[in-house]
Amino acid sequence: MSKPALKKELLKLTKEQLVEQILDLYDKNKAVKEFYDFYLNPHNEKELVEKYKKLIRKEFNVEKPERSTEKFSVAKKAISEFKGLQPSPEALADVMLYLPESACELTYCYGDYSEQFYDSTWNNYKAALAFMEKKGLLDKFKLRAEQCVDWASVCGYGFADDIADVYYHYYQE
Repeated sequence: MSKPALKKELLKLTKEQLVEQILDLYDKNKAVKEFYDFYLNPHNEKELVEKYKKLIRKEFNVEKPERSTEKFSVAKKAISEFKGLQPSPEALADVMLYLPESACELTYCYGDYSEQFYDSTWNNYKAALAFMEKKGLLDKFKLRAEQCVDWASVCGYGFADDIADVYYHYYQE
């Protein structure tokens, strides 16, 4: 169904029917519940940042690498879900940078990974920095972005150079 068709049908409902629809969605859909909880109480943004960073850390678990799954798809889904809550740009940048940051730290601590791992890390790093530039947040995250360069410096497959190139593109030092 298209949005215009949905809108047409929703306009036929009374206010009370719409409220019931939303309450029903709230009860049955975790994403809707989380959206409205955040929408009505945006003061818990820091808690949500930590929740989503924890989901990412589970995939790139430096503390317990044997539990690390390195699933970029799961980590990217967490970022996408967080973005859907419409957090502040700063909070979103924090979560976006956490994925490549965790991946860089993991490979720094435990050795080389696959070229695909490095490509995914690089793509996410580049996306995070591009978002931060667009939102004027590069200075706020400079130390963390630079830490990725340091962690990548010992890695193979040209990864160290690729991460450094992205960093210097945005920070032009």
